Amino acid sequence: MLDEAWALSPSVALRPEPFGALAYHFGNRKLTFLKRPELVAAVRALGEQPTVRAALQAAGVAEQRHPAFVAALHELAAGDMIARRADATAPDHP
Repeated sequence: MLDEAWALSPSVALRPEPFGALAYHFGNRKLTFLKRPELVAAVRALGEQPTVRAALQAAGVAEQRHPAFVAALHELAAGDMIARRADATAPDHP
């Protein structure tokens, strides 16, 4: 996932909250709490960055914390809150 291009699903709205944000999916009516401001920043950066790794870096997430954030992003993907982008190709890494 780190080297893939993802974005917030078009059917999802983020509402800022003191703890982070609420993500609401208008299609499946799912509500998800994003409890870390860094996660909110990373999710917002997904659509602007070429890869998940770049979005995490742009959000100021230290590399040693990437696995925990990737796990959270997998959960968001399972709930259709984020989706792979078809408009961008991530660079190949050996």
